[in-house]
Amino acid sequence: MRAAGPLRLLALGAAAGLAWLAMTSLLGPPRAPPTLLRLLRRDEAPPTAEPRPPRFKCGLPRPCPPRHFAFRLLSGAANVVGPRICLEGRELMSSVKNNVGRGLNIALVNGVSGELIAAQAFDMWAGDVEDLLRFLRPLHEGTLVLVASYDDPATKLTEESRRIFGELGSAVAKDLGFRDSWVFLGAKG
Repeated sequence: MRAAGPLRLLALGAAAGLAWLAMTSLLGPPRAPPTLLRLLRRDEAPPTAEPRPPRFKCGLPRPCPPRHFAFRLLSGAANVVGPRICLEGRELMSSVKNNVGRGLNIALVNGVSGELIAAQAFDMWAGDVEDLLRFLRPLHEGTLVLVASYDDPATKLTEESRRIFGELGSAVAKDLGFRDSWVFLGAKG
């Protein structure tokens, strides 16, 4: 009867030790409690966060060389996150600007000045491919064509529209399929 009390304490201590080991393995090692010496010592600087690397135009990690345009093209993710087209630090098309849509999102830019000529979204599932062709046929020499897909870029593409993208420099426009993710930067001439 007298041995039951110490055995209960020993079992309780063992359970507490196992619980502590389980918590430290799940949550990481415990931090050392502050000691009087550490509290009195003020010469140690508190840990600081790593400085952020600098970002340049369009969120690029490095600046572009002189006489080059900084650009970033991001296709949409499935049919949830919209595409983004950025040139020289300016958002040309994005969900925030509310000027993107399902299909192909295309921005036409002057290749010399970098000024936006036109930006439009073309629905390649339920839309008319003739609208896309009317947009791309009259391009002038030196026009940059920035394309970012969203949801479905290829269902309504015809041989002529694929040929136009090929002439602008795309090597994969002829192989685009249903719900492929595609970004492209090409130029007329």
